[in-house]
Amino acid sequence: MPFVRRGGDGLIDAVFANAEANAEEELPHGHPELLKYLGIDAQAIIDSDEWLRADLALARVTEDLISIMMEKGLISFTDLPVGAQEKIIERQGLRSELSYVAKLFGNEEDNFL
Repeated sequence: MPFVRRGGDGLIDAVFANAEANAEEELPHGHPELLKYLGIDAQAIIDSDEWLRADLALARVTEDLISIMMEKGLISFTDLPVGAQEKIIERQGLRSELSYVAKLFGNEEDNFL
């Protein structure tokens, strides 16, 4: 992960591959502040790339299919390679967090807008 240095205003003013003096804060590669500093608009990239959008949608479908097959007993979680197991666990964690936030704020059907 990259290391960042912040200026007096608290904004990133430099990025390093390794920890440096005054740059010991580590940020994940996709962190919004890091992307902004680098001038990368991730949403614009996704919006402009039809293949990327299709791949992202297919990833969700694949995840759902695996879940259905496990629920029906067609495959076992342990049948999957360790790397796939780790990715599924990570995605389930992200889905849980999203579900929790959705419950906190409701949705359009709950008339909380």
